[in-house]
Amino acid sequence: MNLIDEFDKKYMKKRIPKFDVGDTVDVHCRIVEGDKERVQVYTGVVIARDRGERASATFTVRRLVQGEGVERVFPLHSPRVENVVVSKRGKIRRAKLYYLRKRVGKGTRLIERRVESEGETASEPAEASPAQTGEDQPEKPKGQ
Repeated sequence: MNLIDEFDKKYMKKRIPKFDVGDTVDVHCRIVEGDKERVQVYTGVVIARDRGERASATFTVRRLVQGEGVERVFPLHSPRVENVVVSKRGKIRRAKLYYLRKRVGKGTRLIERRVESEGETASEPAEASPAQTGEDQPEKPKGQ
């Protein structure tokens, strides 16, 4: 193992929430004002993720404030970033959403991606009732 990998292991967070580009997230970050420290929530759309899963990984969040676009780059493994909560998942077809910078108003909205509940996956459907499966119904003869 080389020196960079050892450094990455030392400073990486153990639990990182799963989010991707196009998701609307609430980033809880610690703000220091004088001798006081508080948590501030920054809500916006993730338009880019850089450097994968390394200790230097970052993500860019964009939001509109009074009609003006504001972007902020957060280090993923920073101790200042307390939590990242996904509020909506966006359906996208690009790795970077820099085209949102040129859009205004309703043009900045992304289509929401449907996510199955945790107990049910796409490959394993939920239990079907007997009425749906036809178990309690009498069989019809094949010739009719």
